[in-house]
Amino acid sequence: MHPGDNCRIEETIRKYSNMLYRICLVYLANEDQAEDALQETFIRYMKKAPKLNDAEHEKAWLIRVATNICRDISRFRLRNTDLNIDDFENYCGTDDKSTEILELVLNLPQKHKEVILLHYVEGYKVNEISELLGVSVSAVKKRLQYAREKLKLELEKEETE
Repeated sequence: MHPGDNCRIEETIRKYSNMLYRICLVYLANEDQAEDALQETFIRYMKKAPKLNDAEHEKAWLIRVATNICRDISRFRLRNTDLNIDDFENYCGTDDKSTEILELVLNLPQKHKEVILLHYVEGYKVNEISELLGVSVSAVKKRLQYAREKLKLELEKEETE
């Protein structure tokens, strides 16, 4: 490590921790595993010390590493799919309608959850999500379409009940 690397690493951790934690939490639906994934993401960042062109490349690299770690965790650990929605509300500060939508999003299949989060919460474009997740642009579009249709149906169903 070079002098100044510590400052850069601390700044990166401060800048991206909350965003990466939200991604990991939605992906894994487990606070402990999300914290583990976040920690492992920053450990890899420190070990590899990647030379990135700008803040957007750095953010994209961190998201890709975090989602890959989350995939590994969900493959090799017994997943607890029960997320305490109250903890998530406290962390994200959502209102009642947002909580309802969040619950519906959390019940989507994993591949649909992640594209919804990256597109609507983190503001990534379809082509950027494609690069981050390593899938085709058409796959991202289909996943977004499916997720929106599923959420719309669920919201309409709840309104008629």
